[in-house]
Amino acid sequence: MRWKLSRLPALCCVLVASCAPCEVPEVAPGLEYLGQARLAPHTMIDGTVVGGLSGISYDAGRDCFYVISDDRSATGPARFYTVRLALSDRGVDDITVSAVHPLLDEGGRPFGPLDVDSSPPVVPPDPEGIAFDSGRQRLYWSSEGERRTGRHGAVLADPWIRIAGLDGGYLGRFDIPPQLAMSAQHTGPRRNTTLEGLSLTADGRMLFAAMEGPGYDDGVPPDRSRGALTRITAYRLDDGDEWATPVAQYAYLLEPATAPAQTNGLTDLVALSDTTFLVIERAFSTRPTVRLFRADIGSGPGATDVLGMPALAGAAVTPMTKTLVADLSTTPGLDPLDNIEGITLGPRLPDGRQTLVLVSDDNFSPREVTQFLVFTIPAH
Repeated sequence: MRWKLSRLPALCCVLVASCAPCEVPEVAPGLEYLGQARLAPHTMIDGTVVGGLSGISYDAGRDCFYVISDDRSATGPARFYTVRLALSDRGVDDITVSAVHPLLDEGGRPFGPLDVDSSPPVVPPDPEGIAFDSGRQRLYWSSEGERRTGRHGAVLADPWIRIAGLDGGYLGRFDIPPQLAMSAQHTGPRRNTTLEGLSLTADGRMLFAAMEGPGYDDGVPPDRSRGALTRITAYRLDDGDEWATPVAQYAYLLEPATAPAQTNGLTDLVALSDTTFLVIERAFSTRPTVRLFRADIGSGPGATDVLGMPALAGAAVTPMTKTLVADLSTTPGLDPLDNIEGITLGPRLPDGRQTLVLVSDDNFSPREVTQFLVFTIPAH
């Protein structure tokens, strides 16, 4: 199904970062903004509202994007969409939302809506990240889980990473580090700040899962006066894996929040190699502050492996290095700018330039928009 879109005129605006020479030779430290397109408000497909788009991943073989919704089965079942974007040096010329796929549980059923009064409580996932595996022809997706406490007790659901077929069917799950287990006490992850970002390396050997913000044991969330450490977990994938375990974990230093936002978080990442990433940090407000950083685990000593550390607060750790690549909030012509939550490497343009595609989460609000932004990554 093809939906009418609002496409802003393409702008060629180079965002120059002040950073040290790049260690990954194929990527330069700047981005070129081409343009954006927006879906019409309240776009419907197969009875679902196309909204809450929180993660995106490109399938080069089919020339399509898989885009996950963070709907907790409230307006429709937990799901992802197949989207086709006609990209050019003007940005996005056309959007086609071609299919919706419910994400299924182990029994092959769609996830139902939240029901805390049933026994046991029904707790749907909070889908956030998605990554396409071209070699194995499957998807990885993450849920932030749930943490509700009150006088009637606690409703807890651990975050997860699951494997799905391209039809949304359940294929397996990953082991989650103990620091990510939900608790009714002030330990483990905070609500709605867990597994937000997901990215697979191009060779399909490593998957990286990023926390949006720090857990209780890792310190207070960022505010306007200070940043905070969050965690990025690495998994090594082998053929036939239906249950992968983490092999390493790294601390990532979030920036302080920018006014008028009260906090800042990591919303997604894309792997440029098995050690280097582009990371989105978003400080949410009426006009969010959205920044892209180049982050690196490093070689040799590099960033500290914190997988065995139950708490980062007060610990002596070396976080990943990071360099500002672009502040989308100050990019000339990039208006509107909404709640950017997903990022992926897209197709190459006819002239060989690599595209970078970002998507926003409209929170199913009429005051926000669903937008796709397109950049190119300059080569050395």
